[in-house]
Amino acid sequence: MTARWLSRRFPALASLLLLAALATATPFSRAQDSRPIEWVVGMAPGGGTDIVARVLAEAMGKTLGQSIVVVNKPGAAHNIATDYVVRSKDYGHIMVTADYATLAANPFLYSKLTYDAERDLRPVGMLVRFPLIMVVRADSPIKTFQDFTAWAKAQSHGVSYGSPGTGTPHHLATELLRQRTGLNLVHVPYRGVAPAIQDVMAGQVPFMFVESGGGMPYITSGKLRPIAVASARRLDFLPDTPTLQEEGLRDFVAFAWQGLSVPTGTPPATIERLNKALVGALESPSVKARFQALGIEAMPTSPAEMARFSGAEKERWGKLIRELGLKID
Repeated sequence: MTARWLSRRFPALASLLLLAALATATPFSRAQDSRPIEWVVGMAPGGGTDIVARVLAEAMGKTLGQSIVVVNKPGAAHNIATDYVVRSKDYGHIMVTADYATLAANPFLYSKLTYDAERDLRPVGMLVRFPLIMVVRADSPIKTFQDFTAWAKAQSHGVSYGSPGTGTPHHLATELLRQRTGLNLVHVPYRGVAPAIQDVMAGQVPFMFVESGGGMPYITSGKLRPIAVASARRLDFLPDTPTLQEEGLRDFVAFAWQGLSVPTGTPPATIERLNKALVGALESPSVKARFQALGIEAMPTSPAEMARFSGAEKERWGKLIRELGLKID
């Protein structure tokens, strides 16, 4: 008795037998995808962005049953990495760290981009955010934010500040501070956060905003003094440092943040599967402990929540960038 004969004589029975066979199929017979996934990061190895990707890639890979390989493509404010991903057609096997620059600032800072983030990328979920901390050198006479404002107002030629570069969260947070306080603050852009921090410690520039991931080692070692944080509430790892809102700047909130995106064309089922693995990793005790030690806040969300968040950030910071007339190219 062949399957063809059975399907002709007893079609209903044949359908039931087929469903039963599928339900009891082994994982191998269902051809689970085991090809590696490429996670592209637009920063060099060793920094906070790279560390976040590698920690989560390991945890997600265990859940997915697939290897996730982190590939670094630094340069041009994440544009090189993003362009590489949106041009890929290997849907389901490539994703990218899409941060504040990619999704919120770059569309306003660059006159021409080779991609449109809203068109060419789809959100998987938020990754983390890095609180921004206002710091001075450890031996500075400035001990509080009130000390800083009083001193800055007395400087007839203005006060310089450092940042990792034009258009970074550190830069725009300080420009927002300048707008809100009326202080004469002069931007000194650096090529990365490390040289900017070095010059603050050396007294070449009096202050800057650092993100928790890059700045906390200098704070805990006593080389930088925190005087305020740009978060909505005090940070658990800096409980004695007030927020700028506490210092009188109503609704002042700024931070660096990152999400995970895939190229448009990735199947919705794949995005859902990646999101579940990502949320599980962010909520796992081991990952939470690792991030807390680095002063990083996990942000588990759905794809829709990431889209709403990044859209609001784009509107908020785009408005400031246009007001300042900032352009990188």
